[in-house]
Amino acid sequence: MRKQKKFIYYGKKLLIFLASVFVLSVVVFYLARWAPGDPLVSYYGDRTEKMSPQEREWALEKLGLNDPISVQYVRWVENAFHGEFGISFKYKQDVLKVIGGRIGNTLLLGGVGFVLTFGLALLVGIFCAWHEERWPDKTLCKVGTLTSCIPEFWLSLVLILVFAVSLRILPSSGAYTTGKEKDVADRIRHLILPLTIVVINHLWYYAYMIRNKLLEEVRADYVLLAKSKGLNKRQIMFRHCLRNIIPSYLSIMAISVPHVLGGTYIVETVFSYPGIGTLAYESARYKDYNLLMILCMLSGILVIFCNIISQTINEQIDPRIRANEVVETSEVTLI
Repeated sequence: MRKQKKFIYYGKKLLIFLASVFVLSVVVFYLARWAPGDPLVSYYGDRTEKMSPQEREWALEKLGLNDPISVQYVRWVENAFHGEFGISFKYKQDVLKVIGGRIGNTLLLGGVGFVLTFGLALLVGIFCAWHEERWPDKTLCKVGTLTSCIPEFWLSLVLILVFAVSLRILPSSGAYTTGKEKDVADRIRHLILPLTIVVINHLWYYAYMIRNKLLEEVRADYVLLAKSKGLNKRQIMFRHCLRNIIPSYLSIMAISVPHVLGGTYIVETVFSYPGIGTLAYESARYKDYNLLMILCMLSGILVIFCNIISQTINEQIDPRIRANEVVETSEVTLI
């Protein structure tokens, strides 16, 4: 019986995931083709302006763009099930090959930025909650609020002006110096500025949320009971309060994926960092349908997957959620 319940539980999660991916694919496919612009410019460049109506018709036929959108979508889905996602109009290569050359850079920047952001956010949140309403907490609150309000692109340009143009100690663009692709030190130098922007613009937002969650726990009734039993502040904070906010912390991490991912894309564009962000910008600008489609799907699948995983973890960790599920199940059975 227990195995059957688990099978149904995870089966529902899988169905939700697949349904969400399907809806996402339909929305992205139709919106991309309804958006203004000429996809032939991406493939043929300036020659498009000199094409006759017959030549345009032939070009659209060659790229499979003259059929109704519904027919194009069905064909795309059929090819996708066979691992074929088409070619990039701009790069004249298979889209997976184009993405494969850049996704590693984005995973490095976004992954390290994500870990640093939430690792530091947890530490800063605990520190502020520990020193509530004292000068360290007040100072960090003011500084954090100020930095979180600065636009990413503006702060990026300021750092480039200071460290790349004036001081000339850090590179202003790229993921590595030409010919030094495997040089770890060189890659780290190129990561410093974009990584700084990613962390600065997201750190305080999540640190403040963690701080407030901890303070809510500190003011809970069970804390008074713990104090009456002789537990000190450290034991209460780390054994009870911090443990109780872990489900919320995981939810915040999952929800933040599109936030941090979007910030990474902006940073990549400003720093000319060869990653998925600059590729997504180019594919949207030049109406590179196949490339844009797979990039949106990858980003969307990541967001959907992280949210489902977070919800699943919360339901396993937090007994209150499980209790609510039991009550709802009982009510349905009685009805």
